[in-house]
Amino acid sequence: MSNPRYPPSPTLPPQGGQGVKVRELLLDAAQRLESTSESARADAEILLAHCLQKSRTWLFTWPEHSVPTAGEALFQQLLTQRLRGVPVAHLTGQREFWTLNLKVTPDTLIPRPDTELLVETALSLLPPASAGKTPHILDLGTGTGAIALSLASERPDTRLTACDFSAAALAVARENAQSHGLHHVSLIQSNWFEALPTQRFTMIVTNPPYIETNDPHLAQGDVRFEPLSALTAGNDGLDDIRHIVQHAPVWLIQGGWLLLEHGYNQGVAVTALLRDAGFTEVRCLPDLAGNDRVSLGQWLNAV
Repeated sequence: MSNPRYPPSPTLPPQGGQGVKVRELLLDAAQRLESTSESARADAEILLAHCLQKSRTWLFTWPEHSVPTAGEALFQQLLTQRLRGVPVAHLTGQREFWTLNLKVTPDTLIPRPDTELLVETALSLLPPASAGKTPHILDLGTGTGAIALSLASERPDTRLTACDFSAAALAVARENAQSHGLHHVSLIQSNWFEALPTQRFTMIVTNPPYIETNDPHLAQGDVRFEPLSALTAGNDGLDDIRHIVQHAPVWLIQGGWLLLEHGYNQGVAVTALLRDAGFTEVRCLPDLAGNDRVSLGQWLNAV
């Protein structure tokens, strides 16, 4: 889905005039981006690879290759937008997550590596499928579909239901599901549990909004270009997590799991919410940087 803030990029023709070398373009771009991006070199490589319709490996292999004039022009156009803060994923229209290349638009959150911990943990806890017992997973607030589709790609023997209140986000998730042939994922427009058909799930996973409404980081970096409704959740950032923890038990089978991604400083609060709601086996897992990132609990009580 297009967005008027970002004009569509012109298509690079297969051939063009000779120009500056790959190595020179990347060096200059990385230097220009250093003041605005913590990943300047990677940003430059991703954008140039996109403009040339090549892989980043190709750039490393052919640093002395001359870039066609049209490719350089497109690269400079995208570089200018990146210098203004526009996320790389919005400029290329895609982001790699888990083993998938996913379409991304300004209607969705940009999938981030930290969320892969949620996928990894879910896979470790999912029971094997058996006769008459197919694990059924619910992904709340699916966005691009990153979590649900990653799980579906690893476990084709499961059923996946993914919901989002945003019709625009669901359209992106649906396109991603179709492009990867993941047809065992059902996509439903729903504000959390509200519009879901009555059923119980083996597992509920979610990366809900968890940023405080007045957090100064909302005016920095890529989040400036992402939907605010997918980022913030009240004064302490826990409004949506509270809602999910409170209502999840009636949607879980006995022995089912609830897994939630949250902020680096919310582990103690989220695990307390899980325990207070009656979950057992409650724990919080750190991401690669050592920050609290995913909390989980098992529901053993009958509802």
